[in-house]
Amino acid sequence: MKALIIDDERLARKELTNLLQEYPEIDIVGEAVNAEDALEKINLLKPDLLFLDIQMPEKTGFELLESLDNVPEVIFTTAYDEYALKAFDFNALDYLLKPIEPDRLKEALNKLLKRAQPEEVNPTDDKKLGPNDRVFVKDGDKCWFVKLENIRLFESDGNYIKIYFDNFKPMIHKSLNALDERLDDRSFFRASRKHIINLTWVESIESWFNGGLMVVLRGGDKVEVSRRQAARFKEMMSL
Repeated sequence: MKALIIDDERLARKELTNLLQEYPEIDIVGEAVNAEDALEKINLLKPDLLFLDIQMPEKTGFELLESLDNVPEVIFTTAYDEYALKAFDFNALDYLLKPIEPDRLKEALNKLLKRAQPEEVNPTDDKKLGPNDRVFVKDGDKCWFVKLENIRLFESDGNYIKIYFDNFKPMIHKSLNALDERLDDRSFFRASRKHIINLTWVESIESWFNGGLMVVLRGGDKVEVSRRQAARFKEMMSL
């Protein structure tokens, strides 16, 4: 998982970096010294995880999260325990007090890696959903019974999924990991942490930054395929 360390104290960033060397699953892609610096690097690096200090110059860690459209997993790292309750209002994975104890870091990362595992599929209900299946979608007072072949894109938005079909974009409360487990991967492809695309809707493919791909769907929607998934995508779509 790609991680960004956000802390105004250089020694704190260095200490955490050293502790994280024990965890090859965590790839530290950058460091930020304040909220403004962090916002730029989050948009650029697209991390899966933030190690986030709370008390920083100008803006707090809470104010940074409030400015994000899509919040990655968050582990707060702070010298103050009075913010713990508020931290969990932001669906924080954990709250570590400085100086960070190795055992507490291990506990937090075990929790993270467990959450990242795909949800178990009941062996008695392992039928994958394909293009000809219909699904019930409810958003507020509106309901649809839509055929999966008409859904071109699923997009993660916080704790919800936005479903793109016709001119509608309703939201359902579900994780993208759980949905990915239900869909037939011969028809639907996990393009990134945020998107699942319907392969029959792919109109064109372009090379993109850092070895990724940009997929254009019929109707004009554009979806970036992460570098990690690009190789798998090319393999699937090649003869």
